[in-house]
Amino acid sequence: MNEKNNHVGEDSISVEIGGKIISFSTGKLARQANASVLVKCGSSGALVTAVMSENADRNSDFFPLVVDVEERMYAAGKIPGGFFKREGKASDKAILLSRLTDRPLRPLFDKNLRNEVQIVATILSVDQINPFDVLVINGASMALTISDIPFEEPIGAVRIGKVNDEYIINPSYDQIEESNIDIVIAGTENAILMVEAGCNEASEQTIIDAIEIAHEEIKKLIRVQKDFQKEIGLEKKQAILFEVDENAKNRLTELAGNPIAEKLEEIVKYAESGQIEKVIENSKKGYFQDELKKISENIVETIKEEFPESMPTIEYSLKELERKLVRRTIIDKSIRPDGRKPEEIRPISCEVGLFPETTHGTGLFTRGKSQALTILALGSMKESQRIDSIDNEEFKRFMHHYNFPAFSVGETGASRGPKRREIGHGALAERAIKPMIPDKENFPYSLRLVSEILSSNGSTSMASVCGSTLALMDAGVPIINPVSGIAMGLIKDEDSERYVVLSDIQGIEDFYGDMDFKVAGTEKGITALQMDIKIKGISIDIIKDAIIQAKKGRMFILEKMLETIPHHRENLSSCAPKITTFRIPKDKIGEIIGPGGKNIKAIKEEFDLDEIELYDEDNEGVVQITSANEDNVILARKKIEALVKGFDDINIGDEYLGTVVGITKFGAFINLIPGIDGLLHISKISDKRVEKVEDFLKLNDKLMVKISFIDKKDRKISLERA
Repeated sequence: MNEKNNHVGEDSISVEIGGKIISFSTGKLARQANASVLVKCGSSGALVTAVMSENADRNSDFFPLVVDVEERMYAAGKIPGGFFKREGKASDKAILLSRLTDRPLRPLFDKNLRNEVQIVATILSVDQINPFDVLVINGASMALTISDIPFEEPIGAVRIGKVNDEYIINPSYDQIEESNIDIVIAGTENAILMVEAGCNEASEQTIIDAIEIAHEEIKKLIRVQKDFQKEIGLEKKQAILFEVDENAKNRLTELAGNPIAEKLEEIVKYAESGQIEKVIENSKKGYFQDELKKISENIVETIKEEFPESMPTIEYSLKELERKLVRRTIIDKSIRPDGRKPEEIRPISCEVGLFPETTHGTGLFTRGKSQALTILALGSMKESQRIDSIDNEEFKRFMHHYNFPAFSVGETGASRGPKRREIGHGALAERAIKPMIPDKENFPYSLRLVSEILSSNGSTSMASVCGSTLALMDAGVPIINPVSGIAMGLIKDEDSERYVVLSDIQGIEDFYGDMDFKVAGTEKGITALQMDIKIKGISIDIIKDAIIQAKKGRMFILEKMLETIPHHRENLSSCAPKITTFRIPKDKIGEIIGPGGKNIKAIKEEFDLDEIELYDEDNEGVVQITSANEDNVILARKKIEALVKGFDDINIGDEYLGTVVGITKFGAFINLIPGIDGLLHISKISDKRVEKVEDFLKLNDKLMVKISFIDKKDRKISLERA
């Protein structure tokens, strides 16, 4: 029910974006939410609701915003797989979309807001043409805008693709498949808040152009939201805000301000004199962080005695004071908390081949206090992951997973499976590397990379990109180009237009900074990009500076990686399974399998194979053979290729693994394929003189032979040893 208009009914509004109509309607569904919006494009639609709690803990130290995306299999006319036949935990895609929606919305709430706000997007219909992710973001913004929840200003989100050098706004799924870029951009009327991109070595200028095109469409989406708000929007509520005890805050500033400022000044002096390495080499998380902890612990204990009821204020104000002083030092002095200059990268070390006798490939990447160990496992195509989702059925042959244990930040904690952050970071690294994985025709393997974060102080997702590249090259995977990644930061002066872009940010710079801008790519271009903003947006000029500065950093990191392993190893890891894939006539599949699988089982046992897979693809038969022994793979392939041949397909020079089926005084008859034998003359059995064939060959012996002569008329074949 729309309380402002005091009627029950449906209100709607629409806007044309990229030649497609996006419609928003409210008032008919989910009326007890603070606001609900049904957003549609084509036949794809989602119901997005926004609810704010009435009560809140005023002294909580964070704003409790939760975004959940609920996928429903009925939306695609499907019944869920599995025993229970209903949806279970959120899929990775739903989690990634929840994060994608959260990131541009969060900066537009008052940071002191303490009421819980929950946004739930239920996917009701998918047409397999129009992606629903940008619909969810726009629907969430519209719901918040027309609701009574104190949301500062609306945002818009669009996707940009590029096919045949033409930018496409909100492309279809088919167009995304063809596109060189897949970029989702969100922003306000005047600034950009979020960018998420997967690209096939796109140039920096391509990204910038896409963002500029997107921003014009974003403005259209924002105008329609403002129009709808004027028409049916509710008056914003007075929310519960965190309250600061000014006396406790002032006392904290009095006691802590000078010690923290002096410590920062000390770092500046060490940096300017070139002695900073001696200061930080023995620190655990970073010299400044270690010293800050000592200062904070002593001062907090003192103030706690004076203001025992104001601990939330003390903790909050301490972070704000630290933030203010760190940012001022970076803006005024261009010196960071660890003594680096804005464009300087932390020390890097790389190592490969840590467990050569057991793992297929390993890469250890260390940058400052951040360390990622990535290990690769290779398998057959049968080990691809089947994705059961509301999208078209998908089989993933390349997977990257990311683990972030508590010990990586020196803490204790239970391990209960991957959290949203781990899923998000793993997906980002996967997106960065995927374009460089050779296709299955050239490399018929499934690949799983796992990045174990062993130590963390900023940008472990980009460390996992670098570690993954090292592991792939160590295993001998013929990647198209090596990939490196870097996280960029931003400190923007709140009282002026001054700003500093930071390369390779560490934890404290992420925490107190305004941006986390991750860029991954090759020497030729960008493969993945993710930008999060903590302030109310940044200009395209700042984004340009960050992207250009990121390229310099990426190239520096890539150079360090290539010093360790310049290119992928020539041969695949000896531990990796040996796989060959080849095509046969489709109508021969049944013949190879045999009655009840008799033939294929016999071949598998004969050559000690791990797996033989047969399937049809593009109206052809495909055979994939997997074994730990490369020679057995080759022999099994020859056997199967021989099985599909008739007499007229046999040629001089063809090689076969044959079986001795008859012995005479003048030689041995060798069965090449069912129904076709050849004669290996006694003179061809060995380089030595052969008196009796039985001295060298027995019935059922197997040997490699080559066809030396074919009598087509009499259907006779002469053989020699291969």
